[in-house]
This record gives sequence, structure tokens and C-alpha cells, in this order.
Amino acid sequence: MATRIRQKAEKRAANKDKRPYAVAKNVRMSSSKVRIVLDNVRGKKVNEAVAILTYMPQSGAKEALKVLKSAIANAENNKGLSSDNLFVAECYSNDAPMFERVNFRGRGRVDRFVRKSCHITFILDELKEAK
Repeated sequence: MATRIRQKAEKRAANKDKRPYAVAKNVRMSSSKVRIVLDNVRGKKVNEAVAILTYMPQSGAKEALKVLKSAIANAENNKGLSSDNLFVAECYSNDAPMFERVNFRGRGRVDRFVRKSCHITFILDELKEAK
């Protein structure tokens, strides 16, 4: 049985994505608000994406910029890549666990409301040189 577990672990390690990435978990914002921002930077060069996120007025841009800068730092420090040759290969926002809260109303009633949160992920990749 231990051999099979070891084989599975080796297979997972071989298939793991080698691109630099960064993830911010449990960001206190709706994932739909962040998706609007992420659609504007997907596929852009890293320097251009940072400039776009810096001057966007949406609230999700500030959180997305933090994650993008973290992904750039991971690429430079852990993978030894230059930020001039990077672009945003993938970026997405997923739903995270929601906090359910209650509002007490008259006559012993209760209204329920949900406080949403999300996970933000950036995956970078190197530009392929045109030959």
C-alpha cells in the first residue's frame, strides 16, 4: 500500500504546474466584483497589468494588485525569472466560505443575510519569443 501512495505522490509532483503563482484566500469581497477587475488584466504583460490595476477605481483592484505583486515577487525570487518577460496567463476569482448573519426584526422575526468572500488567484507565464 505504501508503494502505491508513493507512486501517486510522484505522479502528482510530475504533473504539477511549474508556473509562478500567488493566491489570496478569504478576501472579504464578492467574487463577482473581483471578476470584473480581473477580466481587464487577463493576458496582458505584467507591467501593463500593474499600471491598469493601480488606477482602476473599483474596490477589487486594490486586492487584485496585492496578489499580482506577490506573484511577480514569487517569479523573481523563487523561479529566477525577469518581470520584463512575464504576462498574466490566468487569473480568476472563486467563491470562499460565506458568513451567515442575522438581522433581528420586529415581532420576534429574523432576517438572514450573507457576507461573501472570495479566493483570488494569479498565474504568470513567460512570453514566448517570436522566431
